[in-house]
Amino acid sequence: MRRMDEPAAPDTPPGPGTAASPGSTESAGATDPGERRLSRPPSDRYRATEAAPDEDATVDDDAASPARGIAFAVVTAIVVGGLITVLGGVLLVTAGLIVVAAAGGWAIALAIRVGARATLPRPTRRRLAVGLAIVAVVIGQIGLWLFGRTEGGVLPLLDYLAETFGILVPLELAAAAVAAAWTAR
Repeated sequence: MRRMDEPAAPDTPPGPGTAASPGSTESAGATDPGERRLSRPPSDRYRATEAAPDEDATVDDDAASPARGIAFAVVTAIVVGGLITVLGGVLLVTAGLIVVAAAGGWAIALAIRVGARATLPRPTRRRLAVGLAIVAVVIGQIGLWLFGRTEGGVLPLLDYLAETFGILVPLELAAAAVAAAWTAR
């Protein structure tokens, strides 16, 4: 047992990288205490960087393929077109079709991302998503026109859409395209 006025004996002698006691003449080690080292040389920033892996890439990319992504998106586009037809024709929803078109564009782009993963480059994925989103809205508008014909309508397609929905049709196309482009990035 030691007394309070006695200094404590060090358990280990100071070695490299440890500070010596204040009265000691031993050096602090091979490195100067004020020296700093970088984790990599500054010239590394001028090297060509490797392509960063796509954030969509996962371990189970064996099942992903461009055909699978396109197939998922086509099925989704058909469902979105049918949904627009049912909501606009049977349930008589008008302005809400813009929200349905935007959600459809999002779903189509997501279907491409899930099915194709990193096998499709981003620009191609974006073009496909926007194109299929527009096709889905057009399918929905043709479905609305055909439904109107069963109800006794006699107008041609463009006249019917202009008279019934007016500016909503171009807004639906724009909403679907923007949502698909944003999601497919």
